[in-house]
Amino acid sequence: MPTGTIKFYNRRKGFGFIRFDESEKEIFVHATGLLDKRSIMENDKVSFEEKESEKGMTAVNVKKV
Repeated sequence: MPTGTIKFYNRRKGFGFIRFDESEKEIFVHATGLLDKRSIMENDKVSFEEKESEKGMTAVNVKKV
């Protein structure tokens, strides 16, 4: 399971981006992909799964580590 850091997350709009720990690559995350929506903040370390969506890869099952 990949790990990364929340680079940006807008609670009001319900989306953000995670930067992978292993590279400079980033992945989109939507509120529906978070396991605990209340606790995710910028700079949090997280683990997640990658899933193909209509608009590209997105992070799902995102949780703090």
